[in-house]
Amino acid sequence: MDQLIKFIAQQLVDQPEDVLVSKVEGENITVLELHVGKGDCGKVIGKQGRTAEAMRTILNAVSTKTRKRTILEIIE
Repeated sequence: MDQLIKFIAQQLVDQPEDVLVSKVEGENITVLELHVGKGDCGKVIGKQGRTAEAMRTILNAVSTKTRKRTILEIIE
């Protein structure tokens, strides 16, 4: 899942080398922290948060198979 989010984010930003995804796993929840460059945060979030919401929807669809909740946090 983290590689999928990294790939999507790299396609959206101007500085793909600055994209980093870190994973924090708990018993029933996984938190993915998406780090992007300073000027690219708005591109990952999108207008009214639509791009970020689409990435979260993809994560929810994938995480239903593992029966774990996945949260995406976007960090500048």
